[in-house]
Amino acid sequence: MKKIKWGFIGCGEVVELKSGPAFGEIDGSEVVAVMSRTASKAKSYAERHGIKRWYTDAQELIDDPDVNAVYVATPPSSHATYAIMAMHAGKPVYVEKPLASNYDDCARINRVSEQTGIACYVAYYRRSLPYFNKVKSIIASGDIGKVLNVQIRYSSPARPHDEDKDDSKPWRINPDIAGGGYFYDMAAHQLDLLQDFFGVIIDANGICANRGGLYEAEDSVSACFRFENGLPGSGSWCFVGHESAREDRIEIIGDKGSLCFSVFNYEPISLVTSKGKANIAVANPTYVQKPLIKEVVDDLLGKGKCLCTSVSATPVNWVMDRILGKF
Repeated sequence: MKKIKWGFIGCGEVVELKSGPAFGEIDGSEVVAVMSRTASKAKSYAERHGIKRWYTDAQELIDDPDVNAVYVATPPSSHATYAIMAMHAGKPVYVEKPLASNYDDCARINRVSEQTGIACYVAYYRRSLPYFNKVKSIIASGDIGKVLNVQIRYSSPARPHDEDKDDSKPWRINPDIAGGGYFYDMAAHQLDLLQDFFGVIIDANGICANRGGLYEAEDSVSACFRFENGLPGSGSWCFVGHESAREDRIEIIGDKGSLCFSVFNYEPISLVTSKGKANIAVANPTYVQKPLIKEVVDDLLGKGKCLCTSVSATPVNWVMDRILGKF
């Protein structure tokens, strides 16, 4: 390929705010088509962003001869279908996270990628952000010594529309669409980062409950897990907590110090060692997916290597499914 010409399947909030514009800011990359099942959304996005063509049918977009790569930005339950359609058409695919709404669909995607030889990448973009690269470098530096334990703590109040009784409830709390509740959407980033830092999680168990009664899915989760290197970890998530309990924190405990950071708020990284305490602020780009998208584009153009593939993303779904008791 001399230039990556993207077709978007889906054009919602994530595409608008985090990813979409970045595709056109990278050398060797442009967006040539967009698709939404709602014609007004597809037309509006295309017109506002100067995109040539828009569709309401995913197969028509995939079959567009000008499209040579596909970005799947739909809810997780449809990721496998669209990714497999694109790969069977010989077109590399970049899929939003999590890779799918369950581990079995991840395995299906990987099989097709292997059979067709077509690449599938996943939007775990935090791996490539400067903020988390700094966290990773501190761990590697040995400043906190041998890592002994990892703890995830997350709490937030219920979101607008969580209490709605009709179809206006967010799709992220519909297990049939999202794979679970907010846990499946947000813990995916946390668990992917930790596996990027410490290797694959090989054992995981959890207790989940619905304590708020606002919707069907779990809203409170506690879990414990173990990495392939023997490192133990734990996590606590509550999505209906009081404002006073709001928290977004991962703590890494070493034998020479500790490291704390946030996953969603990008608060200054807190490093505590025998030398004292340091708060380290790290800025991220305006469009947070841009660094990872550049890696994907460079890989497709033969200029680099992107490691954020469907194979590397699949363990996240395995861990989340284990925690939620799916198997």
